[in-house]
Amino acid sequence: MEKIRIDNNTAFLSPMPMVLVGAVVDGKANFLAIAWAARVNMRPPMFAVALGPHHTNRGIDEHREFSINIPDTSLLEKTDYCGLVSGSRTDKSELFELFYGSVAHAPLITECPVSISLTLYDALKLPSNTLYIGEVQEAYSAEPFLTDGKPDIGKIRPFTLSMPDNHYWSVGEKVGRAWRAGKAPQTT
Repeated sequence: MEKIRIDNNTAFLSPMPMVLVGAVVDGKANFLAIAWAARVNMRPPMFAVALGPHHTNRGIDEHREFSINIPDTSLLEKTDYCGLVSGSRTDKSELFELFYGSVAHAPLITECPVSISLTLYDALKLPSNTLYIGEVQEAYSAEPFLTDGKPDIGKIRPFTLSMPDNHYWSVGEKVGRAWRAGKAPQTT
């Protein structure tokens, strides 16, 4: 198959996990829906989120704390809403049932299968976004989303975003075992 060059702005890693980034802004919990999130360090565990200029950034910059909440497909509409409206004009603090762990300014969403509180490790200003790197302080889930005490993607039912076509996708079937599938004899 011959490769053709495509526009640089249409190149995305696909799919991208949808998450809700939370922060306390002006004394209220605020959430932003994003798909530009990734684990970036093993020990200590760290995640990075790339945020354009959003209301949520004010809370992260001020308190140096934030959360990452992984919604399931039942929360697709609420998640999308959090990406459509700005917290500077719309109070999103009562959209979800919230709880807090020991990180005071990292609002966590009860309805999300996985919620993670982080403290800011570093923030890198990029030309159009800020890359916030947070160190995990606490992670929460519930028994129905776990197998052997670990988050189970089949039970969590997360969804992803594809760009540049801007569609949400549910996670499909398991297709192999990481760090094992490649041990099979390779043929050329």
